[in-house]
Amino acid sequence: MKKGFVDETIPAGVDLVEAVNKLKKEKNALLMAHYYQKNEIQDTADFVGDSLALAWEASQTNADIILLSGVLFMGETAKILSPEKKVLIPDFNAGCSLADSCPADAFEDFIKKHPGHIVVTYVNTTADVKALSDIVVTSTNAVKIINSIPKDKNIIFGPDRNLGNYLQSVSGREMVIWDGACHVHEKFSVKKIVDLKKEHPNAEVIAHPECKKPVLTISDFIGSTASLLKYTQTSASNEFIVATESGVLHQMQLASKGKTFIPAPPSDSTCGCNDCEFMRLNTLEKIYLTLKYEYPEVNVEEGVRVKAIKPIEKMFELSGDLLKK
Repeated sequence: MKKGFVDETIPAGVDLVEAVNKLKKEKNALLMAHYYQKNEIQDTADFVGDSLALAWEASQTNADIILLSGVLFMGETAKILSPEKKVLIPDFNAGCSLADSCPADAFEDFIKKHPGHIVVTYVNTTADVKALSDIVVTSTNAVKIINSIPKDKNIIFGPDRNLGNYLQSVSGREMVIWDGACHVHEKFSVKKIVDLKKEHPNAEVIAHPECKKPVLTISDFIGSTASLLKYTQTSASNEFIVATESGVLHQMQLASKGKTFIPAPPSDSTCGCNDCEFMRLNTLEKIYLTLKYEYPEVNVEEGVRVKAIKPIEKMFELSGDLLKK
């Protein structure tokens, strides 16, 4: 086995969807896929959602095995909430540029330099960083949670500077912000989006708050991945320019078959899509082999897990248990 994933040749003619479904049944396993996964993975999954929703849904099942097709921190979050379950991911090399931009040791030093601050971290972090936090937030509930913190309390926010700046602008709260970012959402080109808007004057521009401020400024709607999906279903518009990872367009098209979804282009490519190369490391072949061999398995040291679950529970408390509805 290669480090990070099972490396084996699969015999020609194997129906991977059928084989995955058979293994899921035999092993009492569930396949959970993030919105940014390839279409065929989303179509094979038992549940498709954003990172925390995947972990929450996994914790509510009686499955023995959770195969989380996303990136490593998502597997860690699932393990934090479901320590009794075996959590697998298709490839340990599927990291996250945002989580990687905030090493736990450096973040701990950053906290020490700003004593007396409430530490709020975005869910896109490692288990070790969550263990250093007071509250974890998602892009869906971050505004509500920041607004719930007493105004006499100072706040550290990490790791995404773009989300942090957005939260400052809408909440009016000054925060000490860690200098991290998602490489996908950093790449969107305002010029190319404006050019697309000229070609599609009736299209609404919708963006994830991890995007840079200029992109958010020209957007008609800003929201989490799940919020963007919901918005496209309820909006009267029939065309959307979507500034987030292009994998979510599959769910948008499935939910609103008569509407048109145009991926916002990155600045450094002639391609019309902005894909996360880490997310795209996952394949149906790897999912099949991962279920077959039950490897790679995600583990979180128990001392870290116990600390890391507390800020997640605090999030549920402050956000009104949004995921539990």
